[in-house]
Amino acid sequence: MPKHLRTTLATAVATALAAGLLTAATGTAAAADHAAPAANGRQGDFNGDGYRDLAVAAPSATVDGKKGAGAVTVLYGSARGVEASRRTTLTQNSPGVPGTAEAGDLFGASLATGDFNSDGFADLAVSAPYEDIAADADAGTVQILWGASGGLSGNGGVALADPAPTQHDRFGAALAAGDFDRDGKADLAVGTSSPTLHVLKGGISKSATPGAHTALALPLVGGPTSGILQLTAGKVTDQGYADLVVSAYDKNAPHYSTNYYLPGTPAGLSGARLKRLPGGFITAIGDVNGDGFGDLVTGMLFDDRVPGSTKGGKVNVVHGSANGPRLDRIDSITQESGAVPGSSEKGDRFGYEVSLGDINGDGMQDLAIGVAQESIDGVSKAGAVTVLRGSSSGIDTSRHIQYFHENAPGVPGANEKDDYFGGEVVLSDLNGDKKADLTVGATSEDGGDGAIITLPSDGTRLTTTGSRYIGVSAVGISTAGTPEFGSVITG
Repeated sequence: MPKHLRTTLATAVATALAAGLLTAATGTAAAADHAAPAANGRQGDFNGDGYRDLAVAAPSATVDGKKGAGAVTVLYGSARGVEASRRTTLTQNSPGVPGTAEAGDLFGASLATGDFNSDGFADLAVSAPYEDIAADADAGTVQILWGASGGLSGNGGVALADPAPTQHDRFGAALAAGDFDRDGKADLAVGTSSPTLHVLKGGISKSATPGAHTALALPLVGGPTSGILQLTAGKVTDQGYADLVVSAYDKNAPHYSTNYYLPGTPAGLSGARLKRLPGGFITAIGDVNGDGFGDLVTGMLFDDRVPGSTKGGKVNVVHGSANGPRLDRIDSITQESGAVPGSSEKGDRFGYEVSLGDINGDGMQDLAIGVAQESIDGVSKAGAVTVLRGSSSGIDTSRHIQYFHENAPGVPGANEKDDYFGGEVVLSDLNGDKKADLTVGATSEDGGDGAIITLPSDGTRLTTTGSRYIGVSAVGISTAGTPEFGSVITG
């Protein structure tokens, strides 16, 4: 399996396109919600105890001998952060979870969090985008697992009906939750192999019935191995609507990576007000300069043969406004910017993952950047994470920078070849102090097992004091094959 489900295949396709080998996109990746705040402000609290939780997927996990069936673990937050001892691990063979664990389903390849039934508990949407439905190979499925006072469980979990099963494959290839029409109910955006976005609006009942369904045709490449690769929800304007960024390949030649911004409106997401953004596949939305508008941060991890990219990768920051993203104000960050650690070297994949969160409580979102293929002290693709601060002028590349890898003092683990530390990064408050802590996925740790490392905020900066290392065995997932625990995280 690839080192990261939603970026490695996308990178391979983009490289081939840049070399002139393809005339249309012929690869895809299974996308995941990227840890945006839970719809309706529940912040991923599945058990209602006031602490934000983490849902961590191992989409390639072997389940009862079925390779690539997939598993999802919920780690419950507390005053001590998350611990392996406080968890729930679910597969499609768990009681109450719809379906059956089958080889290659990739259960957990995409995740999204929202209170879909408005009961005060965050729920988890989980996709298995390669699940076969009867004779329909790779039809895909999306399930809702309900939150409750005892935590997330499969009991009563429901599979959502695919609104257009004959028009695409991989239902659930991408997921994102947000209140796109500001009616106080969580909506779910669903991507597939087609260029049509499906939105389940007005909440979802425990009988799996959404309030309404809309479909938006987008100018993207669709087909058996294309479609919508990534969805990111967040508030860009100051009007209270959740907006959406859709990542895919542009329909127009030469089919390079692109992002489209869809604003929320009283009627839901508006295709009429579609706005094209710079390319890249991983986006986070948050206010990095304290002006009250959400800014869009996108990792353009490709090397410089792809238009708009640069050697080693870069991150684009598109500033927000009352009218949405400002295309006249885009800041680009590379490993050559200011005092950013490292240097731009081919294959580093700076921007492999990005996440925003307020580490020090100053009201401005800080930025964690995964550099998953960074070589450290001669160890190839050990991986690293760069953390930059938000400021009144935007992301600060000159001061208060932090740089982590598994040989850094106090960080659990050790740098090893192909660990892909930084293959996933999430900034979220796991201990209730209202400061964002960092969770890093070392997605190919120990030959593909995967692991997560948490680094808490001390109120001013991230620290290794109280850090934790959680691997697959600690959460009850088999080490057979390459489970890639930590390759997809939300909460």
